[in-house]
Amino acid sequence: MRAFREAVEAGDLGAVEALLAEDVVFTSPVVFKPYEGKAITAAILGAVVKVFEDFRYVSELSSADGRDHALVFATRVGERALNGCDFIHLDENGLIDRLMVMVRPLSGAQAMGARFEQIAREAEARVASAS
Repeated sequence: MRAFREAVEAGDLGAVEALLAEDVVFTSPVVFKPYEGKAITAAILGAVVKVFEDFRYVSELSSADGRDHALVFATRVGERALNGCDFIHLDENGLIDRLMVMVRPLSGAQAMGARFEQIAREAEARVASAS
């Protein structure tokens, strides 16, 4: 997970996208539906990077087989401090096929949620225009 962690912390969205499987599924309690596919997931991550401020990973856990990872992060949205975790699963090729982002506290997640609908619309529009 070092490559993903370093790419996210550096804001290298091209490197992040290269680590995503074509059929990756992005989920979060901030949104009510999963987003499926590499292009939409990369676009969402690109937009979220702009919303999160002072983002940094503070801890990492990995399963014995190396296919499941939890990257704990700290960040803020405006004045709200947030903590969260990226739960990542790797497919048989070592690419990310599941990415679930959990955020707390609820008030911070709500602040992110208020922005997420716009982020998702912009990401979907970018994906549609690239097709």
